[in-house]
Amino acid sequence: MRYYQVNLLRDPNHPDINKLLDYVHRRLIPDLGDRGLITYGIFQGLLGMATNDLYLVVSSETAFADQDQLDPGNEFKLAETINLVPTARPTDHAPRTREGVYVFRWFDVMNRDIEKIAELSAEAWLTFEPGYEAEVQCLFAEQDQESEQGKMLLITWYQDLSVWQDSRKPPVEAMDNFKRRHQLTLRAKPIATSLVT
Repeated sequence: MRYYQVNLLRDPNHPDINKLLDYVHRRLIPDLGDRGLITYGIFQGLLGMATNDLYLVVSSETAFADQDQLDPGNEFKLAETINLVPTARPTDHAPRTREGVYVFRWFDVMNRDIEKIAELSAEAWLTFEPGYEAEVQCLFAEQDQESEQGKMLLITWYQDLSVWQDSRKPPVEAMDNFKRRHQLTLRAKPIATSLVT
């Protein structure tokens, strides 16, 4: 099993991620490698994310502790860190390389429902994925599930935004499972991103 961490990094002094991205490549990624962490992907916003924010997703063979946070340096800000564990996916933990749109869908859930949400999702993907140029990358739950409520994160790759739009009307079998999953979620927030290479 691998453990994951999603970091929302921000450049409060500029309207874009150019300087932040340079810092990530020059300082953060080498430091992460020295700690035995793998960079799963760097993602910049297309819709629903500020132009000076990015997601840096890393994975580890060991669980993350609360103090295991990135050093954003003096110029940048670590806006949020969330430690996650895989549920139904990923089965492939290699860094992402494929161009396209990666939609981060954050769910607020009752932690008791995580297993059922993962089950409904996996069933839905069987009929959802063959119909589109789309592939579910991950369905994560929070590493710490001691409290009553928590978060889940679904990351899905789409060839482009038009495929994402078309996929809003999935096959009946998938739609049924998605509706049942939706009934178990308290809130959902999708954010469209692209992979930064």
